[in-house]
Amino acid sequence: MFDLGLIAYFSLAILILLFLRALWVIRHEKDQGRGSLPGQGDHEVRADYFSGGAGGGHSGSFRVPKDPQKYAQQFVPKDRKPKDER
Repeated sequence: MFDLGLIAYFSLAILILLFLRALWVIRHEKDQGRGSLPGQGDHEVRADYFSGGAGGGHSGSFRVPKDPQKYAQQFVPKDRKPKDER
C-alpha cells in the first residue's frame, strides 16, 4: 500500500512551503495601503452568488460611505439614534 513515512514527508513539505509563502506575502504586502482614503460619496459593492445548476444564486449591490463617521453611524441601532436621524 502506501508508505506512511512518505505521506508524512510530503505533508510536512507542503506545510513548510505554505508557511514560507505566508511569510513572503506578509513581508512584501505590509507596506501596501489597504482600503481607500476617506472622502465624499459612496463605494458601490456588488455581491454576486451563483450556486450552479438551474436557477441557483442571486446578485445585488450595496453602498458603503467613504466617510468613516457615516460608515460607523450605520451600525447604531434605530432605537438609539436621535429622533431627527431615524
